[in-house]
Amino acid sequence: MTTSRKTNRDHAKKKQRPMVEDQVIAEQLERLLTPAITNQENYYRKLGLRERILNLPLMMAAVLTLLWRDVAGVRELTRMLARDGFLWCNPTQVSQQALSQRFLTFPYSLLEKVFKDLLPSLRTAWHSRNKRTLPESIQFTLNSRRFG
Repeated sequence: MTTSRKTNRDHAKKKQRPMVEDQVIAEQLERLLTPAITNQENYYRKLGLRERILNLPLMMAAVLTLLWRDVAGVRELTRMLARDGFLWCNPTQVSQQALSQRFLTFPYSLLEKVFKDLLPSLRTAWHSRNKRTLPESIQFTLNSRRFG
């Protein structure tokens, strides 16, 4: 008696490709983050972290690239860094083990301080965006349907 074999898609190898980097968004992120990263360099040194290849700007770019471009893991991130670089970082050859180890030991407080430095500029941008008039299609939708 033969039975058909069903494959469980959850266990099949997923073919995930990172999204393509949008140059306009990358430039906007660089313009927004560079002052915040520069402000935290003294704190970076105070924690005893040396200026090395995997420094604060590169690690910030790595974290943002992982999230923004939906990178599958550190191995793919290492390949991307070696092949193309990402955001404001030039192509750099590092081992996957070095990048993995750096992620494990990188202090989250640095990321937190950089993002807290960004909050005032993000609030300003949000308030200026709220003052713009909404497109007609959105106004129509908001007026015809009451959400909540």
